[in-house]
Amino acid sequence: MRSAVLAALVSTSLLVLGAAPGGDPPLPARMADTGGGSQLITAVAAKTGSTSGTVTWWDRRDGRWLKAGSAKARFGANGLVEGSSRRQGTNTTPTGLYDLPYAFGIKTAPGGTTYKYRPVRQNSWWCQDNDSRSYNRWVEPRPAHCAAAEAERLISYGTQYAYAMVVGFNYAEPVRGRGAGIFLHVDGRGATAGCVSVPADAMRRILRWAEPGKKPHLAIGTVSGRTAITRY
Repeated sequence: MRSAVLAALVSTSLLVLGAAPGGDPPLPARMADTGGGSQLITAVAAKTGSTSGTVTWWDRRDGRWLKAGSAKARFGANGLVEGSSRRQGTNTTPTGLYDLPYAFGIKTAPGGTTYKYRPVRQNSWWCQDNDSRSYNRWVEPRPAHCAAAEAERLISYGTQYAYAMVVGFNYAEPVRGRGAGIFLHVDGRGATAGCVSVPADAMRRILRWAEPGKKPHLAIGTVSGRTAITRY
């Protein structure tokens, strides 16, 4: 009985980490889409109600996906939900495949970073005001049409936004009420308000690894079900 339980635990761990049992191809090779580039970050949770999981970053070389690194991850306090149906203020992480427009941080970019990296200043804000024409955008300074109560002053999050990357969820053509300010950032004290977070060292490693010319994307999903990461 103990052997059966152990085998099940190992199998689940392998799926979450992307190393499928039985010699199956690596996780990116089993996905419907990887964004068309040669770098990919996967963020996988066991189920939609999970608040933790694994982030893995991958390189495609000579037609094969190879794991470059991995770390424990945290998700929204209310778990994960299909990105196309997500609602703002629900503390859920949107599943799907997203580009990574640029990185930013309160701290200086780690040595070797080639990704576009925007420094956070005292008057740097992220507008989440549904009535503002700057909805889901960095504003500096905060304009009058973006209410302070409906925006994040980035420098106030010294731990989380020490290093971060903007996730392209609801970004190119924002839909009001779907959500704003979804990032890949450094862990805080617990689950997130909808972002994906990793330890600070992992975030530094990702920033050194990411190359804009390789078009890295972030795929967020679960091991199985309607929000399975392999569906994106």
